[in-house]
Amino acid sequence: MSNRPIITLSHISKVYANGTVALQDLNLAIPESQFVSLVGPSGCGKSTVLRLIAGLGPMSSGNIDWGITQQAKKLAFVFQDAALMPWANVWENIRLPLKLAGMSKKDSQKLVQQTLTLVGLEGFEENYPRELSGGMKMRVSIARALVTQPNVLLMDEPFGALDEITRSKLNSDLLDLWYQQHWTVVFVTHNIYEAVYLSNRVLVMGTSPGRIVADIEIDASYPRDDDFRTSLLYNQYCREISLHLAQAMS
Repeated sequence: MSNRPIITLSHISKVYANGTVALQDLNLAIPESQFVSLVGPSGCGKSTVLRLIAGLGPMSSGNIDWGITQQAKKLAFVFQDAALMPWANVWENIRLPLKLAGMSKKDSQKLVQQTLTLVGLEGFEENYPRELSGGMKMRVSIARALVTQPNVLLMDEPFGALDEITRSKLNSDLLDLWYQQHWTVVFVTHNIYEAVYLSNRVLVMGTSPGRIVADIEIDASYPRDDDFRTSLLYNQYCREISLHLAQAMS
């Protein structure tokens, strides 16, 4: 895993028209292939950081620098809401970004099928969103992001609306995929336990204004499994992050 930053945020501030300061003087370097989670209370600017990285809105000040060329930069965004097209089946939902990029259905076939296999959706190609569980819908949403073969994956609370059992399963599946593919992942969550399980680095954010108050490296090897979730080390990290969050909110 490279230590070379693929994304560097320097002195980033974001102030909305009504005067709300969402982010103030935020600095962050994310090495290539790292899995970084942002945790913090609602309104601390976690999602704003993702949107600025994705170029989905202007910053008020600061710079975002990329350690790769514009041509090599391939981002994908997974939101909390799967946002699937209800009139399209699984295969067509996954193909959507390729279709928008002008790729023919024939040329898309191999990529879509590979991605279906990658996320465990074989046999569901013809199903429609109304026929899928919440967890399956989120698999389709993740597949739709991965079909573009990104090197940076931005995830904004993708499992927040799921039950704990489904969430735990998708956490493990996502981690297995990341371990194989080694994208750079920036993951937003309110769930400390999820952040520690997934990440090699957890950033704790405070509010008023949004800022990073703690940067914690999770010194645990991959692959991870349920043994890690019940380990003393895991619980120590969860406690440490909980204390930082409590201090940030006090």
